[in-house]
Order: sequence, then C-alpha cells, then structure tokens
Amino acid sequence: MSYEPLHHKYRPKSFAELVGQEAIATTLTNAIRSAKIAPAYLFTGPRGTGKTSSARILAKSLNCLKSNQPTAEPCGVCDVCQGITKGYSLDVIEIDAASNTGVDNIREVIEKAQFAPVQCRYKVYVIDECHMLSTQAFNALLKTLEEPPRHVVFVLATTDPQRVLPTIISRCQRFDFRRIQLEAMVKHLSAIAHQENIHISPDAVKLVAQIAQGGLRDAESLLDQLALLSGEVIPDRVWDLVGAVSERDLLGLLDAIAQDSPQAVLDCTRTILDRGREPLTILQNLAASYRDLLIAKTAPNRHDLVTCTQHTWQALVDFAHQLDTSTILVGQKHLRSAELQIKNTTQPHLWLEVTLLGLLPSANFPPQATIVSPKNSPVASPSYPSISSHKPLTAPPPTSSQVNSVSAGNPVSSPPPANVSVAPPTSSQVNSVSAGNSVSSPLPANASVAPVQPTTLPEQKVNDATQYDLPQVWQQVLENIQQIPRRELLRQMCHLIEFNGAVARVGVKSAWLKRVQSDLSMITAAFQQTFQHEIKVSLEIGIASTPTATKTELPQNSTHIQQPPPPSYDRQIQQSPPAPQPPVPTPTKTESVGTNTRAINTLPPPQPQTSLASWEIDEVASAAQRLAQFFDGQIVRLSDDGVDLSEPINSSELIYEVDIDDE
Repeated sequence: MSYEPLHHKYRPKSFAELVGQEAIATTLTNAIRSAKIAPAYLFTGPRGTGKTSSARILAKSLNCLKSNQPTAEPCGVCDVCQGITKGYSLDVIEIDAASNTGVDNIREVIEKAQFAPVQCRYKVYVIDECHMLSTQAFNALLKTLEEPPRHVVFVLATTDPQRVLPTIISRCQRFDFRRIQLEAMVKHLSAIAHQENIHISPDAVKLVAQIAQGGLRDAESLLDQLALLSGEVIPDRVWDLVGAVSERDLLGLLDAIAQDSPQAVLDCTRTILDRGREPLTILQNLAASYRDLLIAKTAPNRHDLVTCTQHTWQALVDFAHQLDTSTILVGQKHLRSAELQIKNTTQPHLWLEVTLLGLLPSANFPPQATIVSPKNSPVASPSYPSISSHKPLTAPPPTSSQVNSVSAGNPVSSPPPANVSVAPPTSSQVNSVSAGNSVSSPLPANASVAPVQPTTLPEQKVNDATQYDLPQVWQQVLENIQQIPRRELLRQMCHLIEFNGAVARVGVKSAWLKRVQSDLSMITAAFQQTFQHEIKVSLEIGIASTPTATKTELPQNSTHIQQPPPPSYDRQIQQSPPAPQPPVPTPTKTESVGTNTRAINTLPPPQPQTSLASWEIDEVASAAQRLAQFFDGQIVRLSDDGVDLSEPINSSELIYEVDIDDE
C-alpha cells in the first residue's frame, strides 16, 4: 500500500470531526437536517482551515446512500462516499479555477449542469480558489448561480474574498473559516502523535502548532516530517527542521546586546551562521524576538500571543524588565530599516554584523543639530526660509532727508545696536536742537544730538523703510515663490518700490498690471514666509524710487521743517528728460528766534525721476540690441509712428528696424 500523508489520512469525514470551526459545522448541520439547502455556498478563510474538506463533507451529506434523504452524518463507506473521498464520483466535480479561468470553461460547466445526476441526488460543483476566475467568467456564471437547476449545488472556496465580485457574493451563503485556535490544534496534533507512535515532547507539539499560525494542514505536514527523526523530538530539533534560529541562540544574542559587548555579538552571530542559517533569516527571527520582548514587557500574562516555549517565554519576561519600552521600539525600528538592505545586498554577512552592532547601547547615532541660546542652553535648531544666497539685511547709511528732533536737556548719545550695520553720519544730516545746549563737532556749537532709535530685528515688525535694501528684499521674496515660471516673470516685470516692514509697495510694468494682480496672494505669502509675519502688499504702476525718509516728531519749542514732497511716479512719456545732476550741498543757515537758536540745513531739490515709458523703452531696446548682436547686425532706426505720447506707451507698440548681415 502506498504512503498516505498525515493531512490526507486525518482529513475530517464529517462535520463533527471538523477542528476549530464549530460555528460553521453547527450551521451546516442544521441546514441539512431541516432540508434548507442553498443553491450556492461561499467558503472563505486562510489556507489549511478546512474549506475544501467542508465542501466534500457537504457533498457526502447530500448524497450518502445509507439514508433516503440528506443526512448530517454520512457513512463514509458507501459507493458515493468513497467516490467523493477518492475523487472519482461523476456527480461531484471539483474544478481548479486557477487552470480554468476563461468564459469557455464556465460555459462548459453551465451546459453540463443542465443534465440530471447519474448516481447522486445532487450534482455538486466545487470551484476551488474561485478568485482566480476572470471577470467575464464571473459574469457568465451569475445567472446560473442565482437560479441553478433544482438538482445542482455550487460550492465556491477562496482564500482571497476581496477579489470575488460583489454580485457573486450576494448570490451565495458566505461562511468565513477562521484560523485554528492553539489549544484545539495542540489537542489534535497530540492525538495524531499518539496514534502514529511519534515520540515528541509537549513543548515541541506546542511549538509546531505555533509555527503553523492557525493552519492545520501546515501543522500536520510538519509533524509528518518530525516523525522521520529518530529519538524524542524536542524544540531545538523543530527549529533545526524549519530552518529558523533556535530560541537558545536568540536569547544568547539578546543577552550579548544588552551587555553592550561587541565581541560577544559577533561570536553569537558567527555561531548561528555556521549552523547554516541565512543572514536574512537571522534578522527576521531577531525582529520577531524584539516583538516578543515588547509583548512580554506590556502583557506578561499573554503567552498565547507569541511563538515560543514556556521556558523561553519566562526568560523573555525576566529580560524585558531590564529594558525600557522605548529601547525595544528603537531596536525593532533599526532592524526593520536594515531588512531591505540585507535582502538586496551582495554582502549580507557583512551588513548583518554591522546591523547587529548598531543595536548596542553604546552605538553612536548622529546627534541632532543644536544651537546655543543666549543663556548658553542648547536648543534644537529651528527651520528658517533659505535666504543664504543673498547678503544679510543691513541698515543703509543715513541720507540727507533724515531729520532728528532733540528735546531740551542734556545731550544724549545712543550707539546703534550690535546686530545692525550703520554707516557714520554724513555732513548733510539735519538736526534740530533746543535752546541753550551745545554739542561737539561736526554739528554746530548750539545743537545737540537726539537719541537715535535702535533698529529692531526682522522678527519684530519694523516700520523704518530705510533699514532695507529694496532690490535685495525683493530677490529674497522671489526665492520663496515655488512656481519657477511665475517667479521669473515677477523678477522681470516687477520691482519693490517701498517697504517699511509692515507695508510693501510693488511696482509693475503697465502692460502687466492686470496679469500680476492674479498673483497678489502668492506674493503676499512669499513676503510672510520671508519675514515671518503678515505684510500688506499693494500693486501699482510705478518705477523704483528712493525710499522715503523716516518721519520724527519735533518738540513743541522747535520749528517744523518743511519736508520735500514724496517722489511721484510719472505715468507720462518724457520726450527729453533732463539728465540727473549730482546733489550740491547747501550751507547751513542759522536763525535766531528770541532766545532760541536753531540750525537748519537747506535740503537739495528732489532728483528727477525716470519716467515709466522710458524704462519700458529701455527694456525693449535692450532686447532689440541682443537680437541684432545674435544675427551680427545692427539697429538702423527706431520708429515711434502712430504712438500717442500723451498716453502710457506699451512696449509692443514700438517698432525697431534691425539690419541683419546675411553672411
């Protein structure tokens, strides 16, 4: 007689022998006894949990010849029961859906289902791994599955119910098979070992059940292999047979890591490798041990959640008391990150040793970057917008338009803050002084210096426009615009007219104002990201100008000085703008009013502004010049025919004639 494997020999022959599926066995038994047979059933669940065995038991119960009607206790010895068990029954057809996936196979099943059974009461079709059927095959089976002939029963079995069409599931009675519980599996394996005279220790039987992870067929197959060993089967022989690292070796490796001994870690690793274990297997088993350690730390009474013997579990519980939960989690994360590298590398032994040495408590992990606070306490370095490509923002030297008011009293000198670069005062500064006070040179003898307001840092809301280099600020704002095309467009068509830390005025070329208005929110967000606070941004047609001077209040006994009017933004085309002249300093004029003396410096006239149209014409002229140079030609004539000089001019209205050398 040929050899019969244990998982075939001990296959359940009735619902009463079904292991670990009591709810399903009870439901099907009651359905058969009450003659409520559904046209289609769907059995789902992990491998080795009894789906195909239950389908065969159902077929035997419907067709057993020992009873005149379906019975829940088939005899197992009649011709029908024997034919179903051995697979030669003509009325019970088992179909492998993996090799019969097409519409033609299902059409053949539908055609044969119309014929009456030869010997049995019901013709039963068992379609195993039905999720492998194509969508077209499922759709072809829908009508027959919903209303089959009265003598036909369909049983569909699958390990992946998510891939079965919902229309198929809705036409079947679904039964979900669960993984076999550990106690039921140990009891069943012990009974088989007793009947087959297999010498195996109780710890080894439990270990076999744990390794199977709820699959009874896997457990029976492993027990069948262990039966071939001579002598008593102990847990170490089970680990050797399955090719995993033994519990003793894993405990030794964990102890070497806890002792922070690199030499012991390397010795344990080499010993395990010499026993034929693969580096990836060692890493995976050690990661499972860290998981068991975490359970032993948090739930020391749940031995059923881990795969190990009682002795090893107690050792893990004692070992877990010496470690913190964070240490266990860090080690498990380190092993997880190294698994993919060891799987794909050409030097797995090398990287396994490096990974295990990285688990040592003394392993050097790169510290986080820190900065020193003013109180010399290290703090984590925050993230700031990247503006390192530009020069730092510094305060420009005082201009001739600055006015400082001084109250009556002693002269006060105020040095600038250490974090702001300030140029020495110029001779053109204007100072108003109160009566009776004297100051040192270069100011007049009867003048005193007012206290200079310190410049604040960018984190505070600064309201002094003279503290910012406008082109530099604009370039930094543009760097915070993520869309590169929009950034370059704004770089060419816009510029910063005025900025005082809270309000920004952006000048736009006249032809692009409407288009840039759609980007106002993006520009505002870029300003806010650069200076870390909300800034109001306005768009207008204008050109770059000198920032306005800071206004200060004068004392009541001081005479107000007439400020020059703010620079205007010329929207007209100036046909012949005068050339700008350098400022000429004017002599200081001293006036006496009663007993008060004041020194007034006459301000120079405002510089002429370049018109907007001239600015745009220069841009187009530069483009024309580059075009002529590219073709080795020259600009012959500029034509402004048809251009109304009284209205704002668009650069597209200008006509340039370029002489291009054909050679």
